[in-house]
Amino acid sequence: MPLNSQKIMNLKCIKFSFLVLLLLLIGCKKSEQSTNKISDVSGNTILYAKSLAVFKYEGYSIVKVSNPWPEANKNFTYVLKEKNGSVPDSLKKYTTIQVPLQSIVVTSTTNIPFLEMLRVEKLLVGFPHTDYVSSIKTRKLIDAGAVKNIGQNEKLNTEQLIDLAPDLIVSYGVDNNNPMIDNLEKSGLKVLIQADWMEQTPLGKAEWIKLYGALFGKEKEAKILFETIVKNYNDALALVASQKPTATVLYGSMYQDQWYVAKGNSWVAQFMKDAKSNYLWADVEGTGSLGLSFEKILDKAKTANYWIATGSFKNNAEFKNSNPHYSQFDALKNNNVYTFESKLGSTGGTIYYELAPSRPDLVLKDYIKIFHPEVLPNYTFTFAQKLN
Repeated sequence: MPLNSQKIMNLKCIKFSFLVLLLLLIGCKKSEQSTNKISDVSGNTILYAKSLAVFKYEGYSIVKVSNPWPEANKNFTYVLKEKNGSVPDSLKKYTTIQVPLQSIVVTSTTNIPFLEMLRVEKLLVGFPHTDYVSSIKTRKLIDAGAVKNIGQNEKLNTEQLIDLAPDLIVSYGVDNNNPMIDNLEKSGLKVLIQADWMEQTPLGKAEWIKLYGALFGKEKEAKILFETIVKNYNDALALVASQKPTATVLYGSMYQDQWYVAKGNSWVAQFMKDAKSNYLWADVEGTGSLGLSFEKILDKAKTANYWIATGSFKNNAEFKNSNPHYSQFDALKNNNVYTFESKLGSTGGTIYYELAPSRPDLVLKDYIKIFHPEVLPNYTFTFAQKLN
């Protein structure tokens, strides 16, 4: 081969080698950059809750909370960063929470059962108005001084919270104006807005245990616990699958000059439907409650078979004395009045309000026991109590 031809070949080889090296360097650079991007995700791990989404990634999770209160004008996104995890730059604009948590403050009694179910109640360091807590296990912690009373929901003691320095405060808002939450964040405290109270299905409320599983590094335990609740709920549904909804049901009590009934798409109405009863206001669209006059209630429900009353009444005599007009209803005459609010903790908290959202399987069984006692002959009420 001529000398010039040999030089040309050598130059081509050098150029080719340089090109390969350049491509390798670019590939390595892209590989480095890819670690700072959001990796592929298997999808939202939440199945029933409408206001919660949890996406699990390598080293971190993304939590999305939507519809946190009625007519909310914003949603919330949080990044749960694990030890040695790397959060992509695109997510650093959101509140980053180091997990697993070593301390927490919650502001609703409905959160207490989730902590206890996951066995992390000892990491609770503060709660507003601790008398509302009914759980025996958490009350022992309160009585021992391990859980501090941090004021009331809309007037939390900011100075005390700064001293406690919890890893996270789980709170909630009721409307688009939340100055207390804003003040906590300005003080350097991490706050997560929870919206479990906005869920309108029994299993939707209970699934919020998965949020706490993610916060405490107990995702597997939370999943197993929730799946057990789902199975129990479905097993209870199967018990009444062939039953006819013949029992007519009145719900609520007078409050001042209004009687508030649960609307047809509400959490309470869903239980009565699933328990195979004929709730008299099941056809009212919407969630929450509807205020009606006593006359309208009496006209529609005078002959109702059952009455699910609201209030912590202990017996029929106490119930009758609260309103003399109640005696006009057949359900009271026939001794078929029940309440879910009469069982209280040692300091006056209502057990139903605290535990029911996390254990819908037990609530459903109580309703089934009321309307179809023959399918649960040996079952003892968890929440419900018949007024005698």
